[in-house]
Amino acid sequence: MRLRRAARVILVGAPGVGKGTQSERLLRRFPQLSAISSGDLLRHNVKNRTPLGIKVEKTMKTGGLVSDDLILRLITNELGRRGWLFGRPNVMTLSSSVGDAASLEGVPDTFGPGLEADPLAGATLSRQASEDPAASFLLDGFPRTAAQAKRLDDIVPINWAVSIQTPFDVIMERISSRWVHEPSGRVYNTTFHPPKVPGFDDITGEPLVQRADDTEEVYRARFQKFQETSEPLLEHYAKKGVLWEVHGMSSDEISPKLYQEFERRFL
Repeated sequence: MRLRRAARVILVGAPGVGKGTQSERLLRRFPQLSAISSGDLLRHNVKNRTPLGIKVEKTMKTGGLVSDDLILRLITNELGRRGWLFGRPNVMTLSSSVGDAASLEGVPDTFGPGLEADPLAGATLSRQASEDPAASFLLDGFPRTAAQAKRLDDIVPINWAVSIQTPFDVIMERISSRWVHEPSGRVYNTTFHPPKVPGFDDITGEPLVQRADDTEEVYRARFQKFQETSEPLLEHYAKKGVLWEVHGMSSDEISPKLYQEFERRFL
């Protein structure tokens, strides 16, 4: 299925709502859509000891939060590396999303003395990339607040913001039923994806554990924090006319609705 115009997509939803599952399914169903993950970009830069990665690592080690400026610089450089920006020299080779990271091994990172400069630096989405289906992406991990969204708009305006809505009780049940094999990261759920032997990993036979933050008390606090930050974020995209809400009790119920709307907008 070929896209007829560029799709610039973000998914917004409470922790545990299934954003990761929906992202994977969208990327698999629509190959022209590429992933740009702020978390993957951060990890790649830290691992490869780029100037930005070193700065981020210092911030994280001291318990600080990575600033919006640094995240925006990260995204700006990734978009520039792909040749999608206008107004900056095309020398940005900082990092890549998963899948592209291997192709960057051995490539020098260009940041230079301007690391502290304004991450926008006059960059905007080029006219060609703004409509070119090949410049389609799903942005993960950013923006999380309305303030971040407004700054991102100056570089690359999102043209589809999806709000995934699942009842709190359903998410809570899903989370409380989640068990993890920590060494591999494999996740099981006693409700819809149970291990073959209760309490043990299917592959290694090692014990499964529940995450410390998979409790109702911790999740309620995370959910409340999400609501406080997401409401202004969703309002921002609603005013721009690009917000779309999808409701469902499970990922399998939500996915077909997501596909249908994506196809209506971009195919």
